[in-house]
Amino acid sequence: MILELNQYQEYLVHEFVDDYQDGVLSRRDMVGRVLHITGGVAAAATMLTSLGVRAADAMNQATPGPGASTAVAGEAKSPLSVPPDDPSVQSTDIQFPNGDATITAYEARPAGGATPQASSGAAATPVAGGLPLVLVCHENRGLTDHIKDVTRRLAKQGYVACAVDLLSREGGTAKQDPSQVPSILSNADPNRHVSDFAAALTHYQQDGGADAGRAGMTGFCFGGGITWRAATQIADLKAAVPWYGPPPPLDAVPDIKAAVFGIYSSDPGDFANKGRDELEQALKTAGVTYQMKVYPGTQHAFNNDTGPRYNEQQALAAWQDMLAWFGKYLA
Repeated sequence: MILELNQYQEYLVHEFVDDYQDGVLSRRDMVGRVLHITGGVAAAATMLTSLGVRAADAMNQATPGPGASTAVAGEAKSPLSVPPDDPSVQSTDIQFPNGDATITAYEARPAGGATPQASSGAAATPVAGGLPLVLVCHENRGLTDHIKDVTRRLAKQGYVACAVDLLSREGGTAKQDPSQVPSILSNADPNRHVSDFAAALTHYQQDGGADAGRAGMTGFCFGGGITWRAATQIADLKAAVPWYGPPPPLDAVPDIKAAVFGIYSSDPGDFANKGRDELEQALKTAGVTYQMKVYPGTQHAFNNDTGPRYNEQQALAAWQDMLAWFGKYLA
């Protein structure tokens, strides 16, 4: 009998198996991550067998303990990368409440304030008043240096960008065993994650540090899925750009008020593409302003320039498409 997993657990297990088969994760790393999600060796073996991985081979080693991961993120390779000390960007850690919880986030904004130059690529120009806001949802690894870099890239384009740490209640990403982060995120109710982004938007609506009336959201992989869900629940979002994320519940699609631009890989084995056609039909039927775009010759996570699937040409094209979308709907 195949173990019943929720949508995000199933999504992540498929991603880990794909990473293992492509040589992105070692067998030890893959097994460790799957074990954390399934909660037991027998359940992990059953799940792996169902996905075509020989359970006896995969499980034929000691169970990884804390700190046993051998996966190492590489250095940023994108020409868009913005170092933390770039003088054109101001970045800081912020906090805001969500009920009884204190949520932490990484904020980046242009030094001195600037208006976005989304589609031209020209330098941002100073502007009086609030700047549009872009909320950023991280991948299944949590709030990593790569996501902070992405946040600074948006700031350099003239946005106030805020990357929420969805592990805030657990003490933050930096305090976690990296191999356990995906299971913590996928075991939590996805509505909890959405509520943290709603709380971030409320923070800016009350704080006035950005023009929260021009708010957008983007996210990657797991974060792409949360971006889809946030679009169904946060009516004040004007634009959303999920990158290769699993779809939201289709019966919630009519609740989307934002203009949504969905970015996907062309890899038929990318589990993020499951249900994409049905999602597009639901968007069309509901009359949502949307566009779906598949980038040729790409695999899952092709924008992550610290990983082996980075495709510079298509990542740059998708980035410019995202900026153009935000420029149109957050103007």
